[in-house]
Amino acid sequence: MSSGAAIDGHPSAMRMVAVTATWGLCFVLISWGLRDAPVLWFAALRSGVAGVALLAYGSWKRRPTPRSRGDWGLVGALAATNAGLAFAAMFAGVAGLTTGAAAVLANAQPLLILLPAWWLYREPVSPRTVVALAAGFVGLVVVAGPGGGGTGAALSLLAAAAITTGTLLVRLTGHLDVVMVSGWHFLLGGMGLSVAAAAVEGSPQITWTPRFVAVLGLLSLAGTAWTFLVWFREAQRYRLSLLSAWTFLTPVFGIGFGVLLLGERPSGWTLAGLAMVLIALWFVLRPGTDPINPGTGPDRGQGASAMSGS
Repeated sequence: MSSGAAIDGHPSAMRMVAVTATWGLCFVLISWGLRDAPVLWFAALRSGVAGVALLAYGSWKRRPTPRSRGDWGLVGALAATNAGLAFAAMFAGVAGLTTGAAAVLANAQPLLILLPAWWLYREPVSPRTVVALAAGFVGLVVVAGPGGGGTGAALSLLAAAAITTGTLLVRLTGHLDVVMVSGWHFLLGGMGLSVAAAAVEGSPQITWTPRFVAVLGLLSLAGTAWTFLVWFREAQRYRLSLLSAWTFLTPVFGIGFGVLLLGERPSGWTLAGLAMVLIALWFVLRPGTDPINPGTGPDRGQGASAMSGS
């Protein structure tokens, strides 16, 4: 384990359901916002507004800003992955898929984080968990194929990989103030996205309708600033492999909101793939899947059995 220790216990189920429900709603908000703004400029605004809001709050509370070159290097890496690459790929993925399929594929984090969490932080994984998450990966393949593949699927999976990298990196920032880290990484990520947007899309062609302003505000403040602040705090405290399993709920909400608010009708393949993913989640979170008894793992002092489940 190379950084802050995970602890025993469970994150609040109500908090995690609220976070994943908000993330699921974000895919509908992105779909609405793309009617008034191009992909990269919209992503840049989301990240930038979230960053400004968090930094304003942190400054008001007199939170400490990162100081050392190494700490700023971590913030920069987090900005490039969790904000820049993740948001660009996520928004482009929504543009190329239904919101339900995009929500499923962009939340492959529980499947992608297993080996890195084991390698970097010595978080153990039981054979049952490996099999369950492999089945979940098959479910994602089912969604990405007949349920809506192509470039949009690849971009959504790229977004999942970038967010996974961000979750792994944030464990290394446990000695820093989480509000300021979150704010600076979103602000820097938004700046990077603005440069990319100017190069790819030219000057921002944004229609500032009341709908777009409302979507941007909800997406940036609730769907980004608040949710990621909660997620980063939990990632610094609990085992990543089980914490990330909560993000399997995001596609459920994403598909549900897509049906209710956009009138989408998920295909049989999408529903079948989603069912496989949810079954995988059940196996991961059910009692008895953790190979370590509380207090005996290599992270006791360095991690522990945290049965909790992006």
